[in-house]
Amino acid sequence: MKIEAILENFKKNRYEPYYLERKEEVGPLLKKLLEEGCSVSVGGSETLKQVGALELLKEGPYQYLDRYQEGLSADEIRKVFLDALSADFYLTSANAVTEQGELVNVDGNCNRIAAISFGPKNVIVVAGINKLVPNVDAGIKRIKRIAAPLNTKRLGCNTYCKEKGVCMGVDGSMTDGCRSEGRICCGYLISGPQRVPGRIKLILVGEELGY
Repeated sequence: MKIEAILENFKKNRYEPYYLERKEEVGPLLKKLLEEGCSVSVGGSETLKQVGALELLKEGPYQYLDRYQEGLSADEIRKVFLDALSADFYLTSANAVTEQGELVNVDGNCNRIAAISFGPKNVIVVAGINKLVPNVDAGIKRIKRIAAPLNTKRLGCNTYCKEKGVCMGVDGSMTDGCRSEGRICCGYLISGPQRVPGRIKLILVGEELGY
């Protein structure tokens, strides 16, 4: 009943929400949502790797703007980021999903939060049940206590949270924290009620996925 209430809150906020019990169900649903021949790109996401989304895009009948393609220079990666803003579909995850029907995200380069908020015709967010939080404030705490420390370790960033396992600004305001050049919490995005119905599609999965 709680999941149904959460999905209903997202519907009220003009999202198109889905709930799947297992990560193996994500691929078949993505195939239904994606249009043959469409242009599609992705934000950096361990969740998308875990559900097999990257392989699906590489092998499927899509124009895949692949940020992970081997041999890309920094300028070529930046071009993929910019081209993604005009894609038909953009796939990503979320740092937190609130029970009130909101998405909470933080970014270092800010290409991901830019695409979520504007550009691609459709945004598909895949998130594990571990990303669920009661509200936005809890979502910020989750980022500072869980998502940011784990992601800085994964990316090898030289930050306080990588070394200590928690953001130094965990008890402060939303943007409080270190001033390291390796900081990944440069831009915050709170996605509330949407203007375009169904542009953002949320796939909530009943398993722990990503950070």
